[in-house]
Amino acid sequence: MDCTTTATVAIPTRMRAGYLDVALASIAPQAAAAGAEVLVISDGQDPDTAEVARHHRARLETLPAPRGLNAARNVAVAASAAELVVFVDDDVLAPAGWLEAILSGVDAAPEVEVFGGPIRPLLEGGGPRACGREPAPITALDRGPVDIDGAPVWGANMAIRRRALQRLGPFDESLGGRGDEEEWLRRYAAAGGRIRYLAAAGLEHRRTAADARLRPLSIAAYHLGRTARANDVRKGAAPPLARELRELAGGAWHAVRRRCAYGIVFIAHAAGRLREALAQASGSHGAPAPASGSHDAPGPAVPAPGDDFLSGASGYVAGIRATTRARAVDTLTDARQATWRWALRRAAHRSPPRRVLVLAVERADAPNLLDRAVAELRRSRHELEVARTPVAGRGKFENLNALLAGRELELLDWLLVLDDDVVLPRDFLDEFVFLAERFALAIAQPAHRAYSHAAWPVTRRRRGSVARETAFVEIGPVVAFHARTFAQILPFPSLRAGWGLDAHWSAVAAEQGWRIGVIDATAVEHALRPVAATYDAGAAIEEARRFLANRPYVRAREAGRTLATHRHW
Repeated sequence: MDCTTTATVAIPTRMRAGYLDVALASIAPQAAAAGAEVLVISDGQDPDTAEVARHHRARLETLPAPRGLNAARNVAVAASAAELVVFVDDDVLAPAGWLEAILSGVDAAPEVEVFGGPIRPLLEGGGPRACGREPAPITALDRGPVDIDGAPVWGANMAIRRRALQRLGPFDESLGGRGDEEEWLRRYAAAGGRIRYLAAAGLEHRRTAADARLRPLSIAAYHLGRTARANDVRKGAAPPLARELRELAGGAWHAVRRRCAYGIVFIAHAAGRLREALAQASGSHGAPAPASGSHDAPGPAVPAPGDDFLSGASGYVAGIRATTRARAVDTLTDARQATWRWALRRAAHRSPPRRVLVLAVERADAPNLLDRAVAELRRSRHELEVARTPVAGRGKFENLNALLAGRELELLDWLLVLDDDVVLPRDFLDEFVFLAERFALAIAQPAHRAYSHAAWPVTRRRRGSVARETAFVEIGPVVAFHARTFAQILPFPSLRAGWGLDAHWSAVAAEQGWRIGVIDATAVEHALRPVAATYDAGAAIEEARRFLANRPYVRAREAGRTLATHRHW
């Protein structure tokens, strides 16, 4: 292999010499073959760690006292000079070819600065008794068998070009547990950076037989649950207490119904999340104070108590367990819809053609799905015009207004706004427009499939429903406006992200007596990029606060209401 990239493999560790020994035994030979450096960062002084590093001829940097994982990562960056820093945890096992796959992927994409790969759970000794329906209850990541842009990567298997580290600054040393690296990654994505998932660069995430027993797994899950909840709060995506309680009950049901010990681990994780939620509500949680050397880098804003225009959830679907369940739900729902799909298609094809303008803003610096979506739209029998533009440094709604400028809107029947990261089902536009008009919807959106990033639960496809009248329709990834709304809705306010705009136009719909809703029969898949993956969520929240300060809007509690469900057309 001819790789031009030089690399440092950085392994933060804290008093886990046994795990570190296995990790180094698998990584050091690969690094030597590739001409890469191996750097161990000991979070506090530990002679056993020093001996293991010496045995494997790895360079050692030692923090005088423990300061946390992000502090160790910052030390690794400062102590190395390679153009690529490959971060792994001390409890991994890297199979042959892992480092080669990372370096090859990096060399093949000089414009990308952050990379990662699969993380596969490995419980030595088999772990506690399980039903076989759930993956091992430790951190894992699997985004499929092909390389993709926009997928999440995690710090246990993550490579970053030095230029990005220099430009974005250090990891936030005040953070620990779940999400410690995510704050940096969100800053990077908000600045327009690209992340690539390398499917061939997978490694194993180990638990020894002693640590794979029920008690240590449950203890670890409880503490991880607490930090996961705290991380959700930082991102403005913390679910309500009722949902945390449902997760707790779900773990108990799984443990009893399936006689599965993993259910107990799920209970521990949910209990940790619930404990942190209650502590935050009472103001008694012990959030760590910033350590010396921490920085003031802007992270995602935390919603204020009055931010009732937010859903309170990210809607992000990730992990083997969640994605497998979502795919199964979608397959089952698709099969049930197939019994009447042909009749809907016939009815849609008999309806009169309409004049439809499609507006789309696309990222020119990253792969997207817009060409595929436009090709599906052009299959429609409607009279279609598509106007698209690259981001070009402007906000979404600034770009949409530029596309609208000078157009004869009075000639249109529908305006469709389309994001560049959505998969449309076959015959989408014919069926969508037919159903929107059948139920007299003035503003409509297709539902999200189960395997789709959707922040608002009301927008997810409902089994047995063709369409629903709702109190709220969101700004994306696909939304349509009937011509009778144009006078009140267009042009759009000159916003960048547009958060809160959907809450406002839903209030306008109520004032005007318009019906608005979600078309379940034409569900789309929005899974290429998470919500707010390419911009600063904190800035989006601030923009929404200013925009809604003197405008009516539908509050989150009201936005979740379904007013009527239509099971036939």
